[in-house]
Amino acid sequence: MSFLRDAIDDFLHKADLVLLALCVAATLYGTILIYSATRYDIRLDNSAKKQLIALALGLVCYVIFSYIDLDIIMERWQWLLAGSVGFLLLLRTPLADHVTAVKTGNLNWINIPGIPFSIQPAEYVKLAFILLLAKHLVWLRRNQRSISSVPSILHMGVNFLFFAGLVVVISHDAGMACIYAGIFLVMIWAAGVSKWWFLGGFTALGGALGGGLFLLSKTTLWARFIDNYRIKRILILFDHNMDPRGAGWHQTRAMMALGSGGLTGQGYMQGIQTQSQSSSSLPARYTDFIFSSCGEELGLIGCMLILLLLGAIILRCLFTGMNAPSKFSAFVAYGVAGMLMSQTLLNVGMCLFVAPVVGITLPFFSYGGSSILTMFIAMGLVSGIKARSLPSWLKDRSLG
Repeated sequence: MSFLRDAIDDFLHKADLVLLALCVAATLYGTILIYSATRYDIRLDNSAKKQLIALALGLVCYVIFSYIDLDIIMERWQWLLAGSVGFLLLLRTPLADHVTAVKTGNLNWINIPGIPFSIQPAEYVKLAFILLLAKHLVWLRRNQRSISSVPSILHMGVNFLFFAGLVVVISHDAGMACIYAGIFLVMIWAAGVSKWWFLGGFTALGGALGGGLFLLSKTTLWARFIDNYRIKRILILFDHNMDPRGAGWHQTRAMMALGSGGLTGQGYMQGIQTQSQSSSSLPARYTDFIFSSCGEELGLIGCMLILLLLGAIILRCLFTGMNAPSKFSAFVAYGVAGMLMSQTLLNVGMCLFVAPVVGITLPFFSYGGSSILTMFIAMGLVSGIKARSLPSWLKDRSLG
């Protein structure tokens, strides 16, 4: 018993309890929203309970990963890389959930016998991507004359394209690839890559897209191009009336739900679209569009509370990165912050009709065991970094 007591005492003194409290508060708030958003369908009765089970498992993961020394783990980084690739390749085995793939168009899930829930490999591989990119950035800073040099940029670009390309090729999940891109941009910014690379990259991307659209508009391929469902989801952002009953249906309903909530909402478990069973109700109300469901029932105040909680978690990760004991640890913390930022911006952007529908969940709030476990593992890593943070008079020596 004394060993257990000492272990608990050690955790309470070293772990980031503020971060843990914020994550638990966000998940419990999300579970309350999920309970309301699933009452319309008796088949979803256990969703809130499953989310609480995921929270319990997440707490265990938080404690375990708070004690993991990342520097020791990354001494065998080749194993992590091979394991990540192998994990993603499971989506091309009989374990893959092809039933869900037919509904969503993405091959994201696997079902492992004996485990009562589906697993999304790309969720967990995000963390491996963060760790491997952080190690790569440290190596580049030590072995290249400049982190902004052409060889360094090519190195980083190959790293990103390998992981993002693997996700797209295997699962066809462009939304997840966007999250990898968000993580990548935040981490290389933190590594000190010149802002001119960012400016040049975004300019080139915008020019290529604009030029491509112009050339397509001059050919007979244009009609086929704009009829593509995925392309319409992007084009409809510039014209909300283009296909309101097709590609724009989800976001049209999401905007109506948000707008109808006003300042304080229609009341918990009283939202018209959230509680409706009709075909014109809010789609994916407990997953992708839980933010809109919250806006309908709890109004602007409820939505602001979501953003405040997520903003506080992101700031805590950034603060940990600023006080990390090494560059590698700092990049990991910044990568986790980038993951949260990109997911939040994309998900809320979908609800506000300013980002395409790409099937991205709202961190800690949307229903999903894989998402919750991934987040708590990531937060455990950040907590471990905080536990090993150095006093201010040692930071310059370690981070130099």
